[in-house]
Amino acid sequence: MFKKILIANRGEIACRVAATARRMGVRTVAVFSDVDAQAKHVLACDEAVHIGGNAPMDSYLRGERVIAAALQFGAQAVHPGYGFLSENEEFAQACADVGLVFIGPPPSAIKAMGLKSQSKILMGQAGVPLVPGYHGADQDLALLKSEAKKIGYPVLIKASAGGGGKGMRIVTQAQDFDAALTSCRREARNSFGDDAVLIERYVTRPRHIEIQVFGDSQGNCIYLFERDCSVQRRHQKVLEEAPAPGISQARRHEMGAAAVAAAKAVGYVGAGTVEFIAEPTADGDLRFFFMEMNTRLQVEHPVTEAITGLDLVEWQLRVASGEPLPLRQEQLRMHGHSIEARLCAENPDANFLPATGSLSVFRTPPCAEFERGVGAVEAGGASGALRIDSGVREGDAISPHYDSMIAKLIVWGTDRAQALARLDAALAGTHIVGLHNNVAFLRRIAASRAFANADLDTALIERERTALFNAAPLPLEVAAAGVVAHALAAERALEGSDPWSRRDAWRLHGAALRRFDVEAQGVRTSFVLERNHDGATWLVQGAQRWPYLATARGAARHDVNLGERRWPLTVYALGERYAVYAPDAMAQLSEIDPIAHAADGAVEGGRLTAPMPGKVVAFLAAPGDVVKLGQALAVMEAMKMEHTITAPRDGTVQALLYAVGDQVLEGEELLRLESAA
Repeated sequence: MFKKILIANRGEIACRVAATARRMGVRTVAVFSDVDAQAKHVLACDEAVHIGGNAPMDSYLRGERVIAAALQFGAQAVHPGYGFLSENEEFAQACADVGLVFIGPPPSAIKAMGLKSQSKILMGQAGVPLVPGYHGADQDLALLKSEAKKIGYPVLIKASAGGGGKGMRIVTQAQDFDAALTSCRREARNSFGDDAVLIERYVTRPRHIEIQVFGDSQGNCIYLFERDCSVQRRHQKVLEEAPAPGISQARRHEMGAAAVAAAKAVGYVGAGTVEFIAEPTADGDLRFFFMEMNTRLQVEHPVTEAITGLDLVEWQLRVASGEPLPLRQEQLRMHGHSIEARLCAENPDANFLPATGSLSVFRTPPCAEFERGVGAVEAGGASGALRIDSGVREGDAISPHYDSMIAKLIVWGTDRAQALARLDAALAGTHIVGLHNNVAFLRRIAASRAFANADLDTALIERERTALFNAAPLPLEVAAAGVVAHALAAERALEGSDPWSRRDAWRLHGAALRRFDVEAQGVRTSFVLERNHDGATWLVQGAQRWPYLATARGAARHDVNLGERRWPLTVYALGERYAVYAPDAMAQLSEIDPIAHAADGAVEGGRLTAPMPGKVVAFLAAPGDVVKLGQALAVMEAMKMEHTITAPRDGTVQALLYAVGDQVLEGEELLRLESAA
């Protein structure tokens, strides 16, 4: 076994690898960029070394610096995590050339599976089922359009060198092909440095099912069952679960055998994932087709760990050090059901725009962290069935330079119903304040009819759109009641023996009236707390009156009786801003000082601004162009995702204020648009 390894990654996966290494007695070296100097993964490792600037191209993608650091600190091996250099055959080979063990597959396997077109040919030769499509090297536009017509619409254009959901476009009709191809190529070129594409039949009602495989250097290869990753947005996974619902044992074995055949075809060693597209058959089972192989550990590997009780990172270290696989295929067993939810800094109601900022509040229920098999053996009560892996802490900033994921929340249950119940409870108890996030959105997905009934496919989010997006927040009067409760509790905490310090609202004559002005979703509303001589307390808004009683249960928790209903509320105050959580909803609002904000109310004229910090990758209009409402004007990239900015009205482009390639901040004006007369 290795004595020391370098972890060539950051965030959650670097922390994950470090946790297993520590348990095994293996020392670790972290690498970090400027912005990550005090990051969680740096402190999780025994040693750390700075390797460059914030942009990945200046730090985490600089393979030569990573290798130099490994040699400098006496590491025997490099664990690449996932993303960055994990599927870079040149980096893997460079490690081998200087005597470092690359904890992953051989460079030849990475190369064979790295180009989708070539891998499809190889898989066909190995007898793995393929989706009908064009996987050739000729990238002539006319040929690609001809092949798309031959396949039949709808088709899927995919970057040949792609992964992670990037460089993919669904085309439903021939007239949209050119624009989709241009966009796909641009994203592929920016993400992978290669704009070659392949075209495949777009499978209707597709499910995304993947098989975890593991090989060793002795020629053994096994599969550790499957994961269903069908719930996606923008071709990127949102919820993953194991085992896949509705899969027959016969089909499970068939898919597992196909995955092992795929791995053996390239001489695979280490952890890998063979991804399949599956569609329902008339007999209620599934027909499956090879999609791609990810030659690394996957983000969603914890659900496999939960149902098997195994530590896949430990297996990676053992196999990389030359040991055989710890178990044979017939020794593997599944226990229960596990679901993983990806907590991301993004705004689901704004087409999942990534968000940046500080995690002012990041609170979770009691849980394990980076522990293997969270529920394979039920122990430790509720926390024994909940695992949350994160590379950030409360107070940390989410940077525009890296992925938007905040944490992975993994639950386990004896069956899917119990896992779903635990998922709902865990999400309800997860509070993130300071930036947009998808926690409430994930909870709505898990509660949706389709997901609850395992009616799964990659279009689930779109099918359930009405129930998932623009959900009603916590009623304003309840949120305001929480603000009032928090203010009263804070004042009571300052009371002493001095009678003048008391805040009991005693008056010689009449009721005590206290005004609270709040603002939510741009609308200001006044509430009055009315406390009478007879002890009755009311919350009043206009003509509405609610009996009111609040009891503090801790620093942020309050029991609030409003009208005839009791509300257990958790309230976080950040200056004038408040986040109020109830069991089934939350709201964000501000308490307004009317005097301090007397001059507010000026509004900006309609400027076309950046919706998030990021890089300008394209302008689709030039000065002088006449544009229509909804017309695409610019494309930005942030956190590995492209976002198209459209015209808010008819008008004429006056000026472009940035150049392609420029980095811009949220709210900065990108171009000037003169409204049509």
